[in-house]
Amino acid sequence: MCQHQPLCPPAATPGRSTARVVASHPEQGWSLLCNGVVVFEDTGELLPDGRTIGPHRPTWTNEGAELAGWR
Repeated sequence: MCQHQPLCPPAATPGRSTARVVASHPEQGWSLLCNGVVVFEDTGELLPDGRTIGPHRPTWTNEGAELAGWR
């Protein structure tokens, strides 16, 4: 599917979300990558084979703020 050089990572690899965006719909919160992966603004992903990857962005906790001296 990818015609770029270097080739974008395949959908089955961990680096899949670094592929180039071919269609972006920020008003709906998603983008289609050239490897067929749909990425959502909450960092969740829908793979071409129908599998889903849950959101994986860092979560903020008060404990982390205390350890960093921000609280």
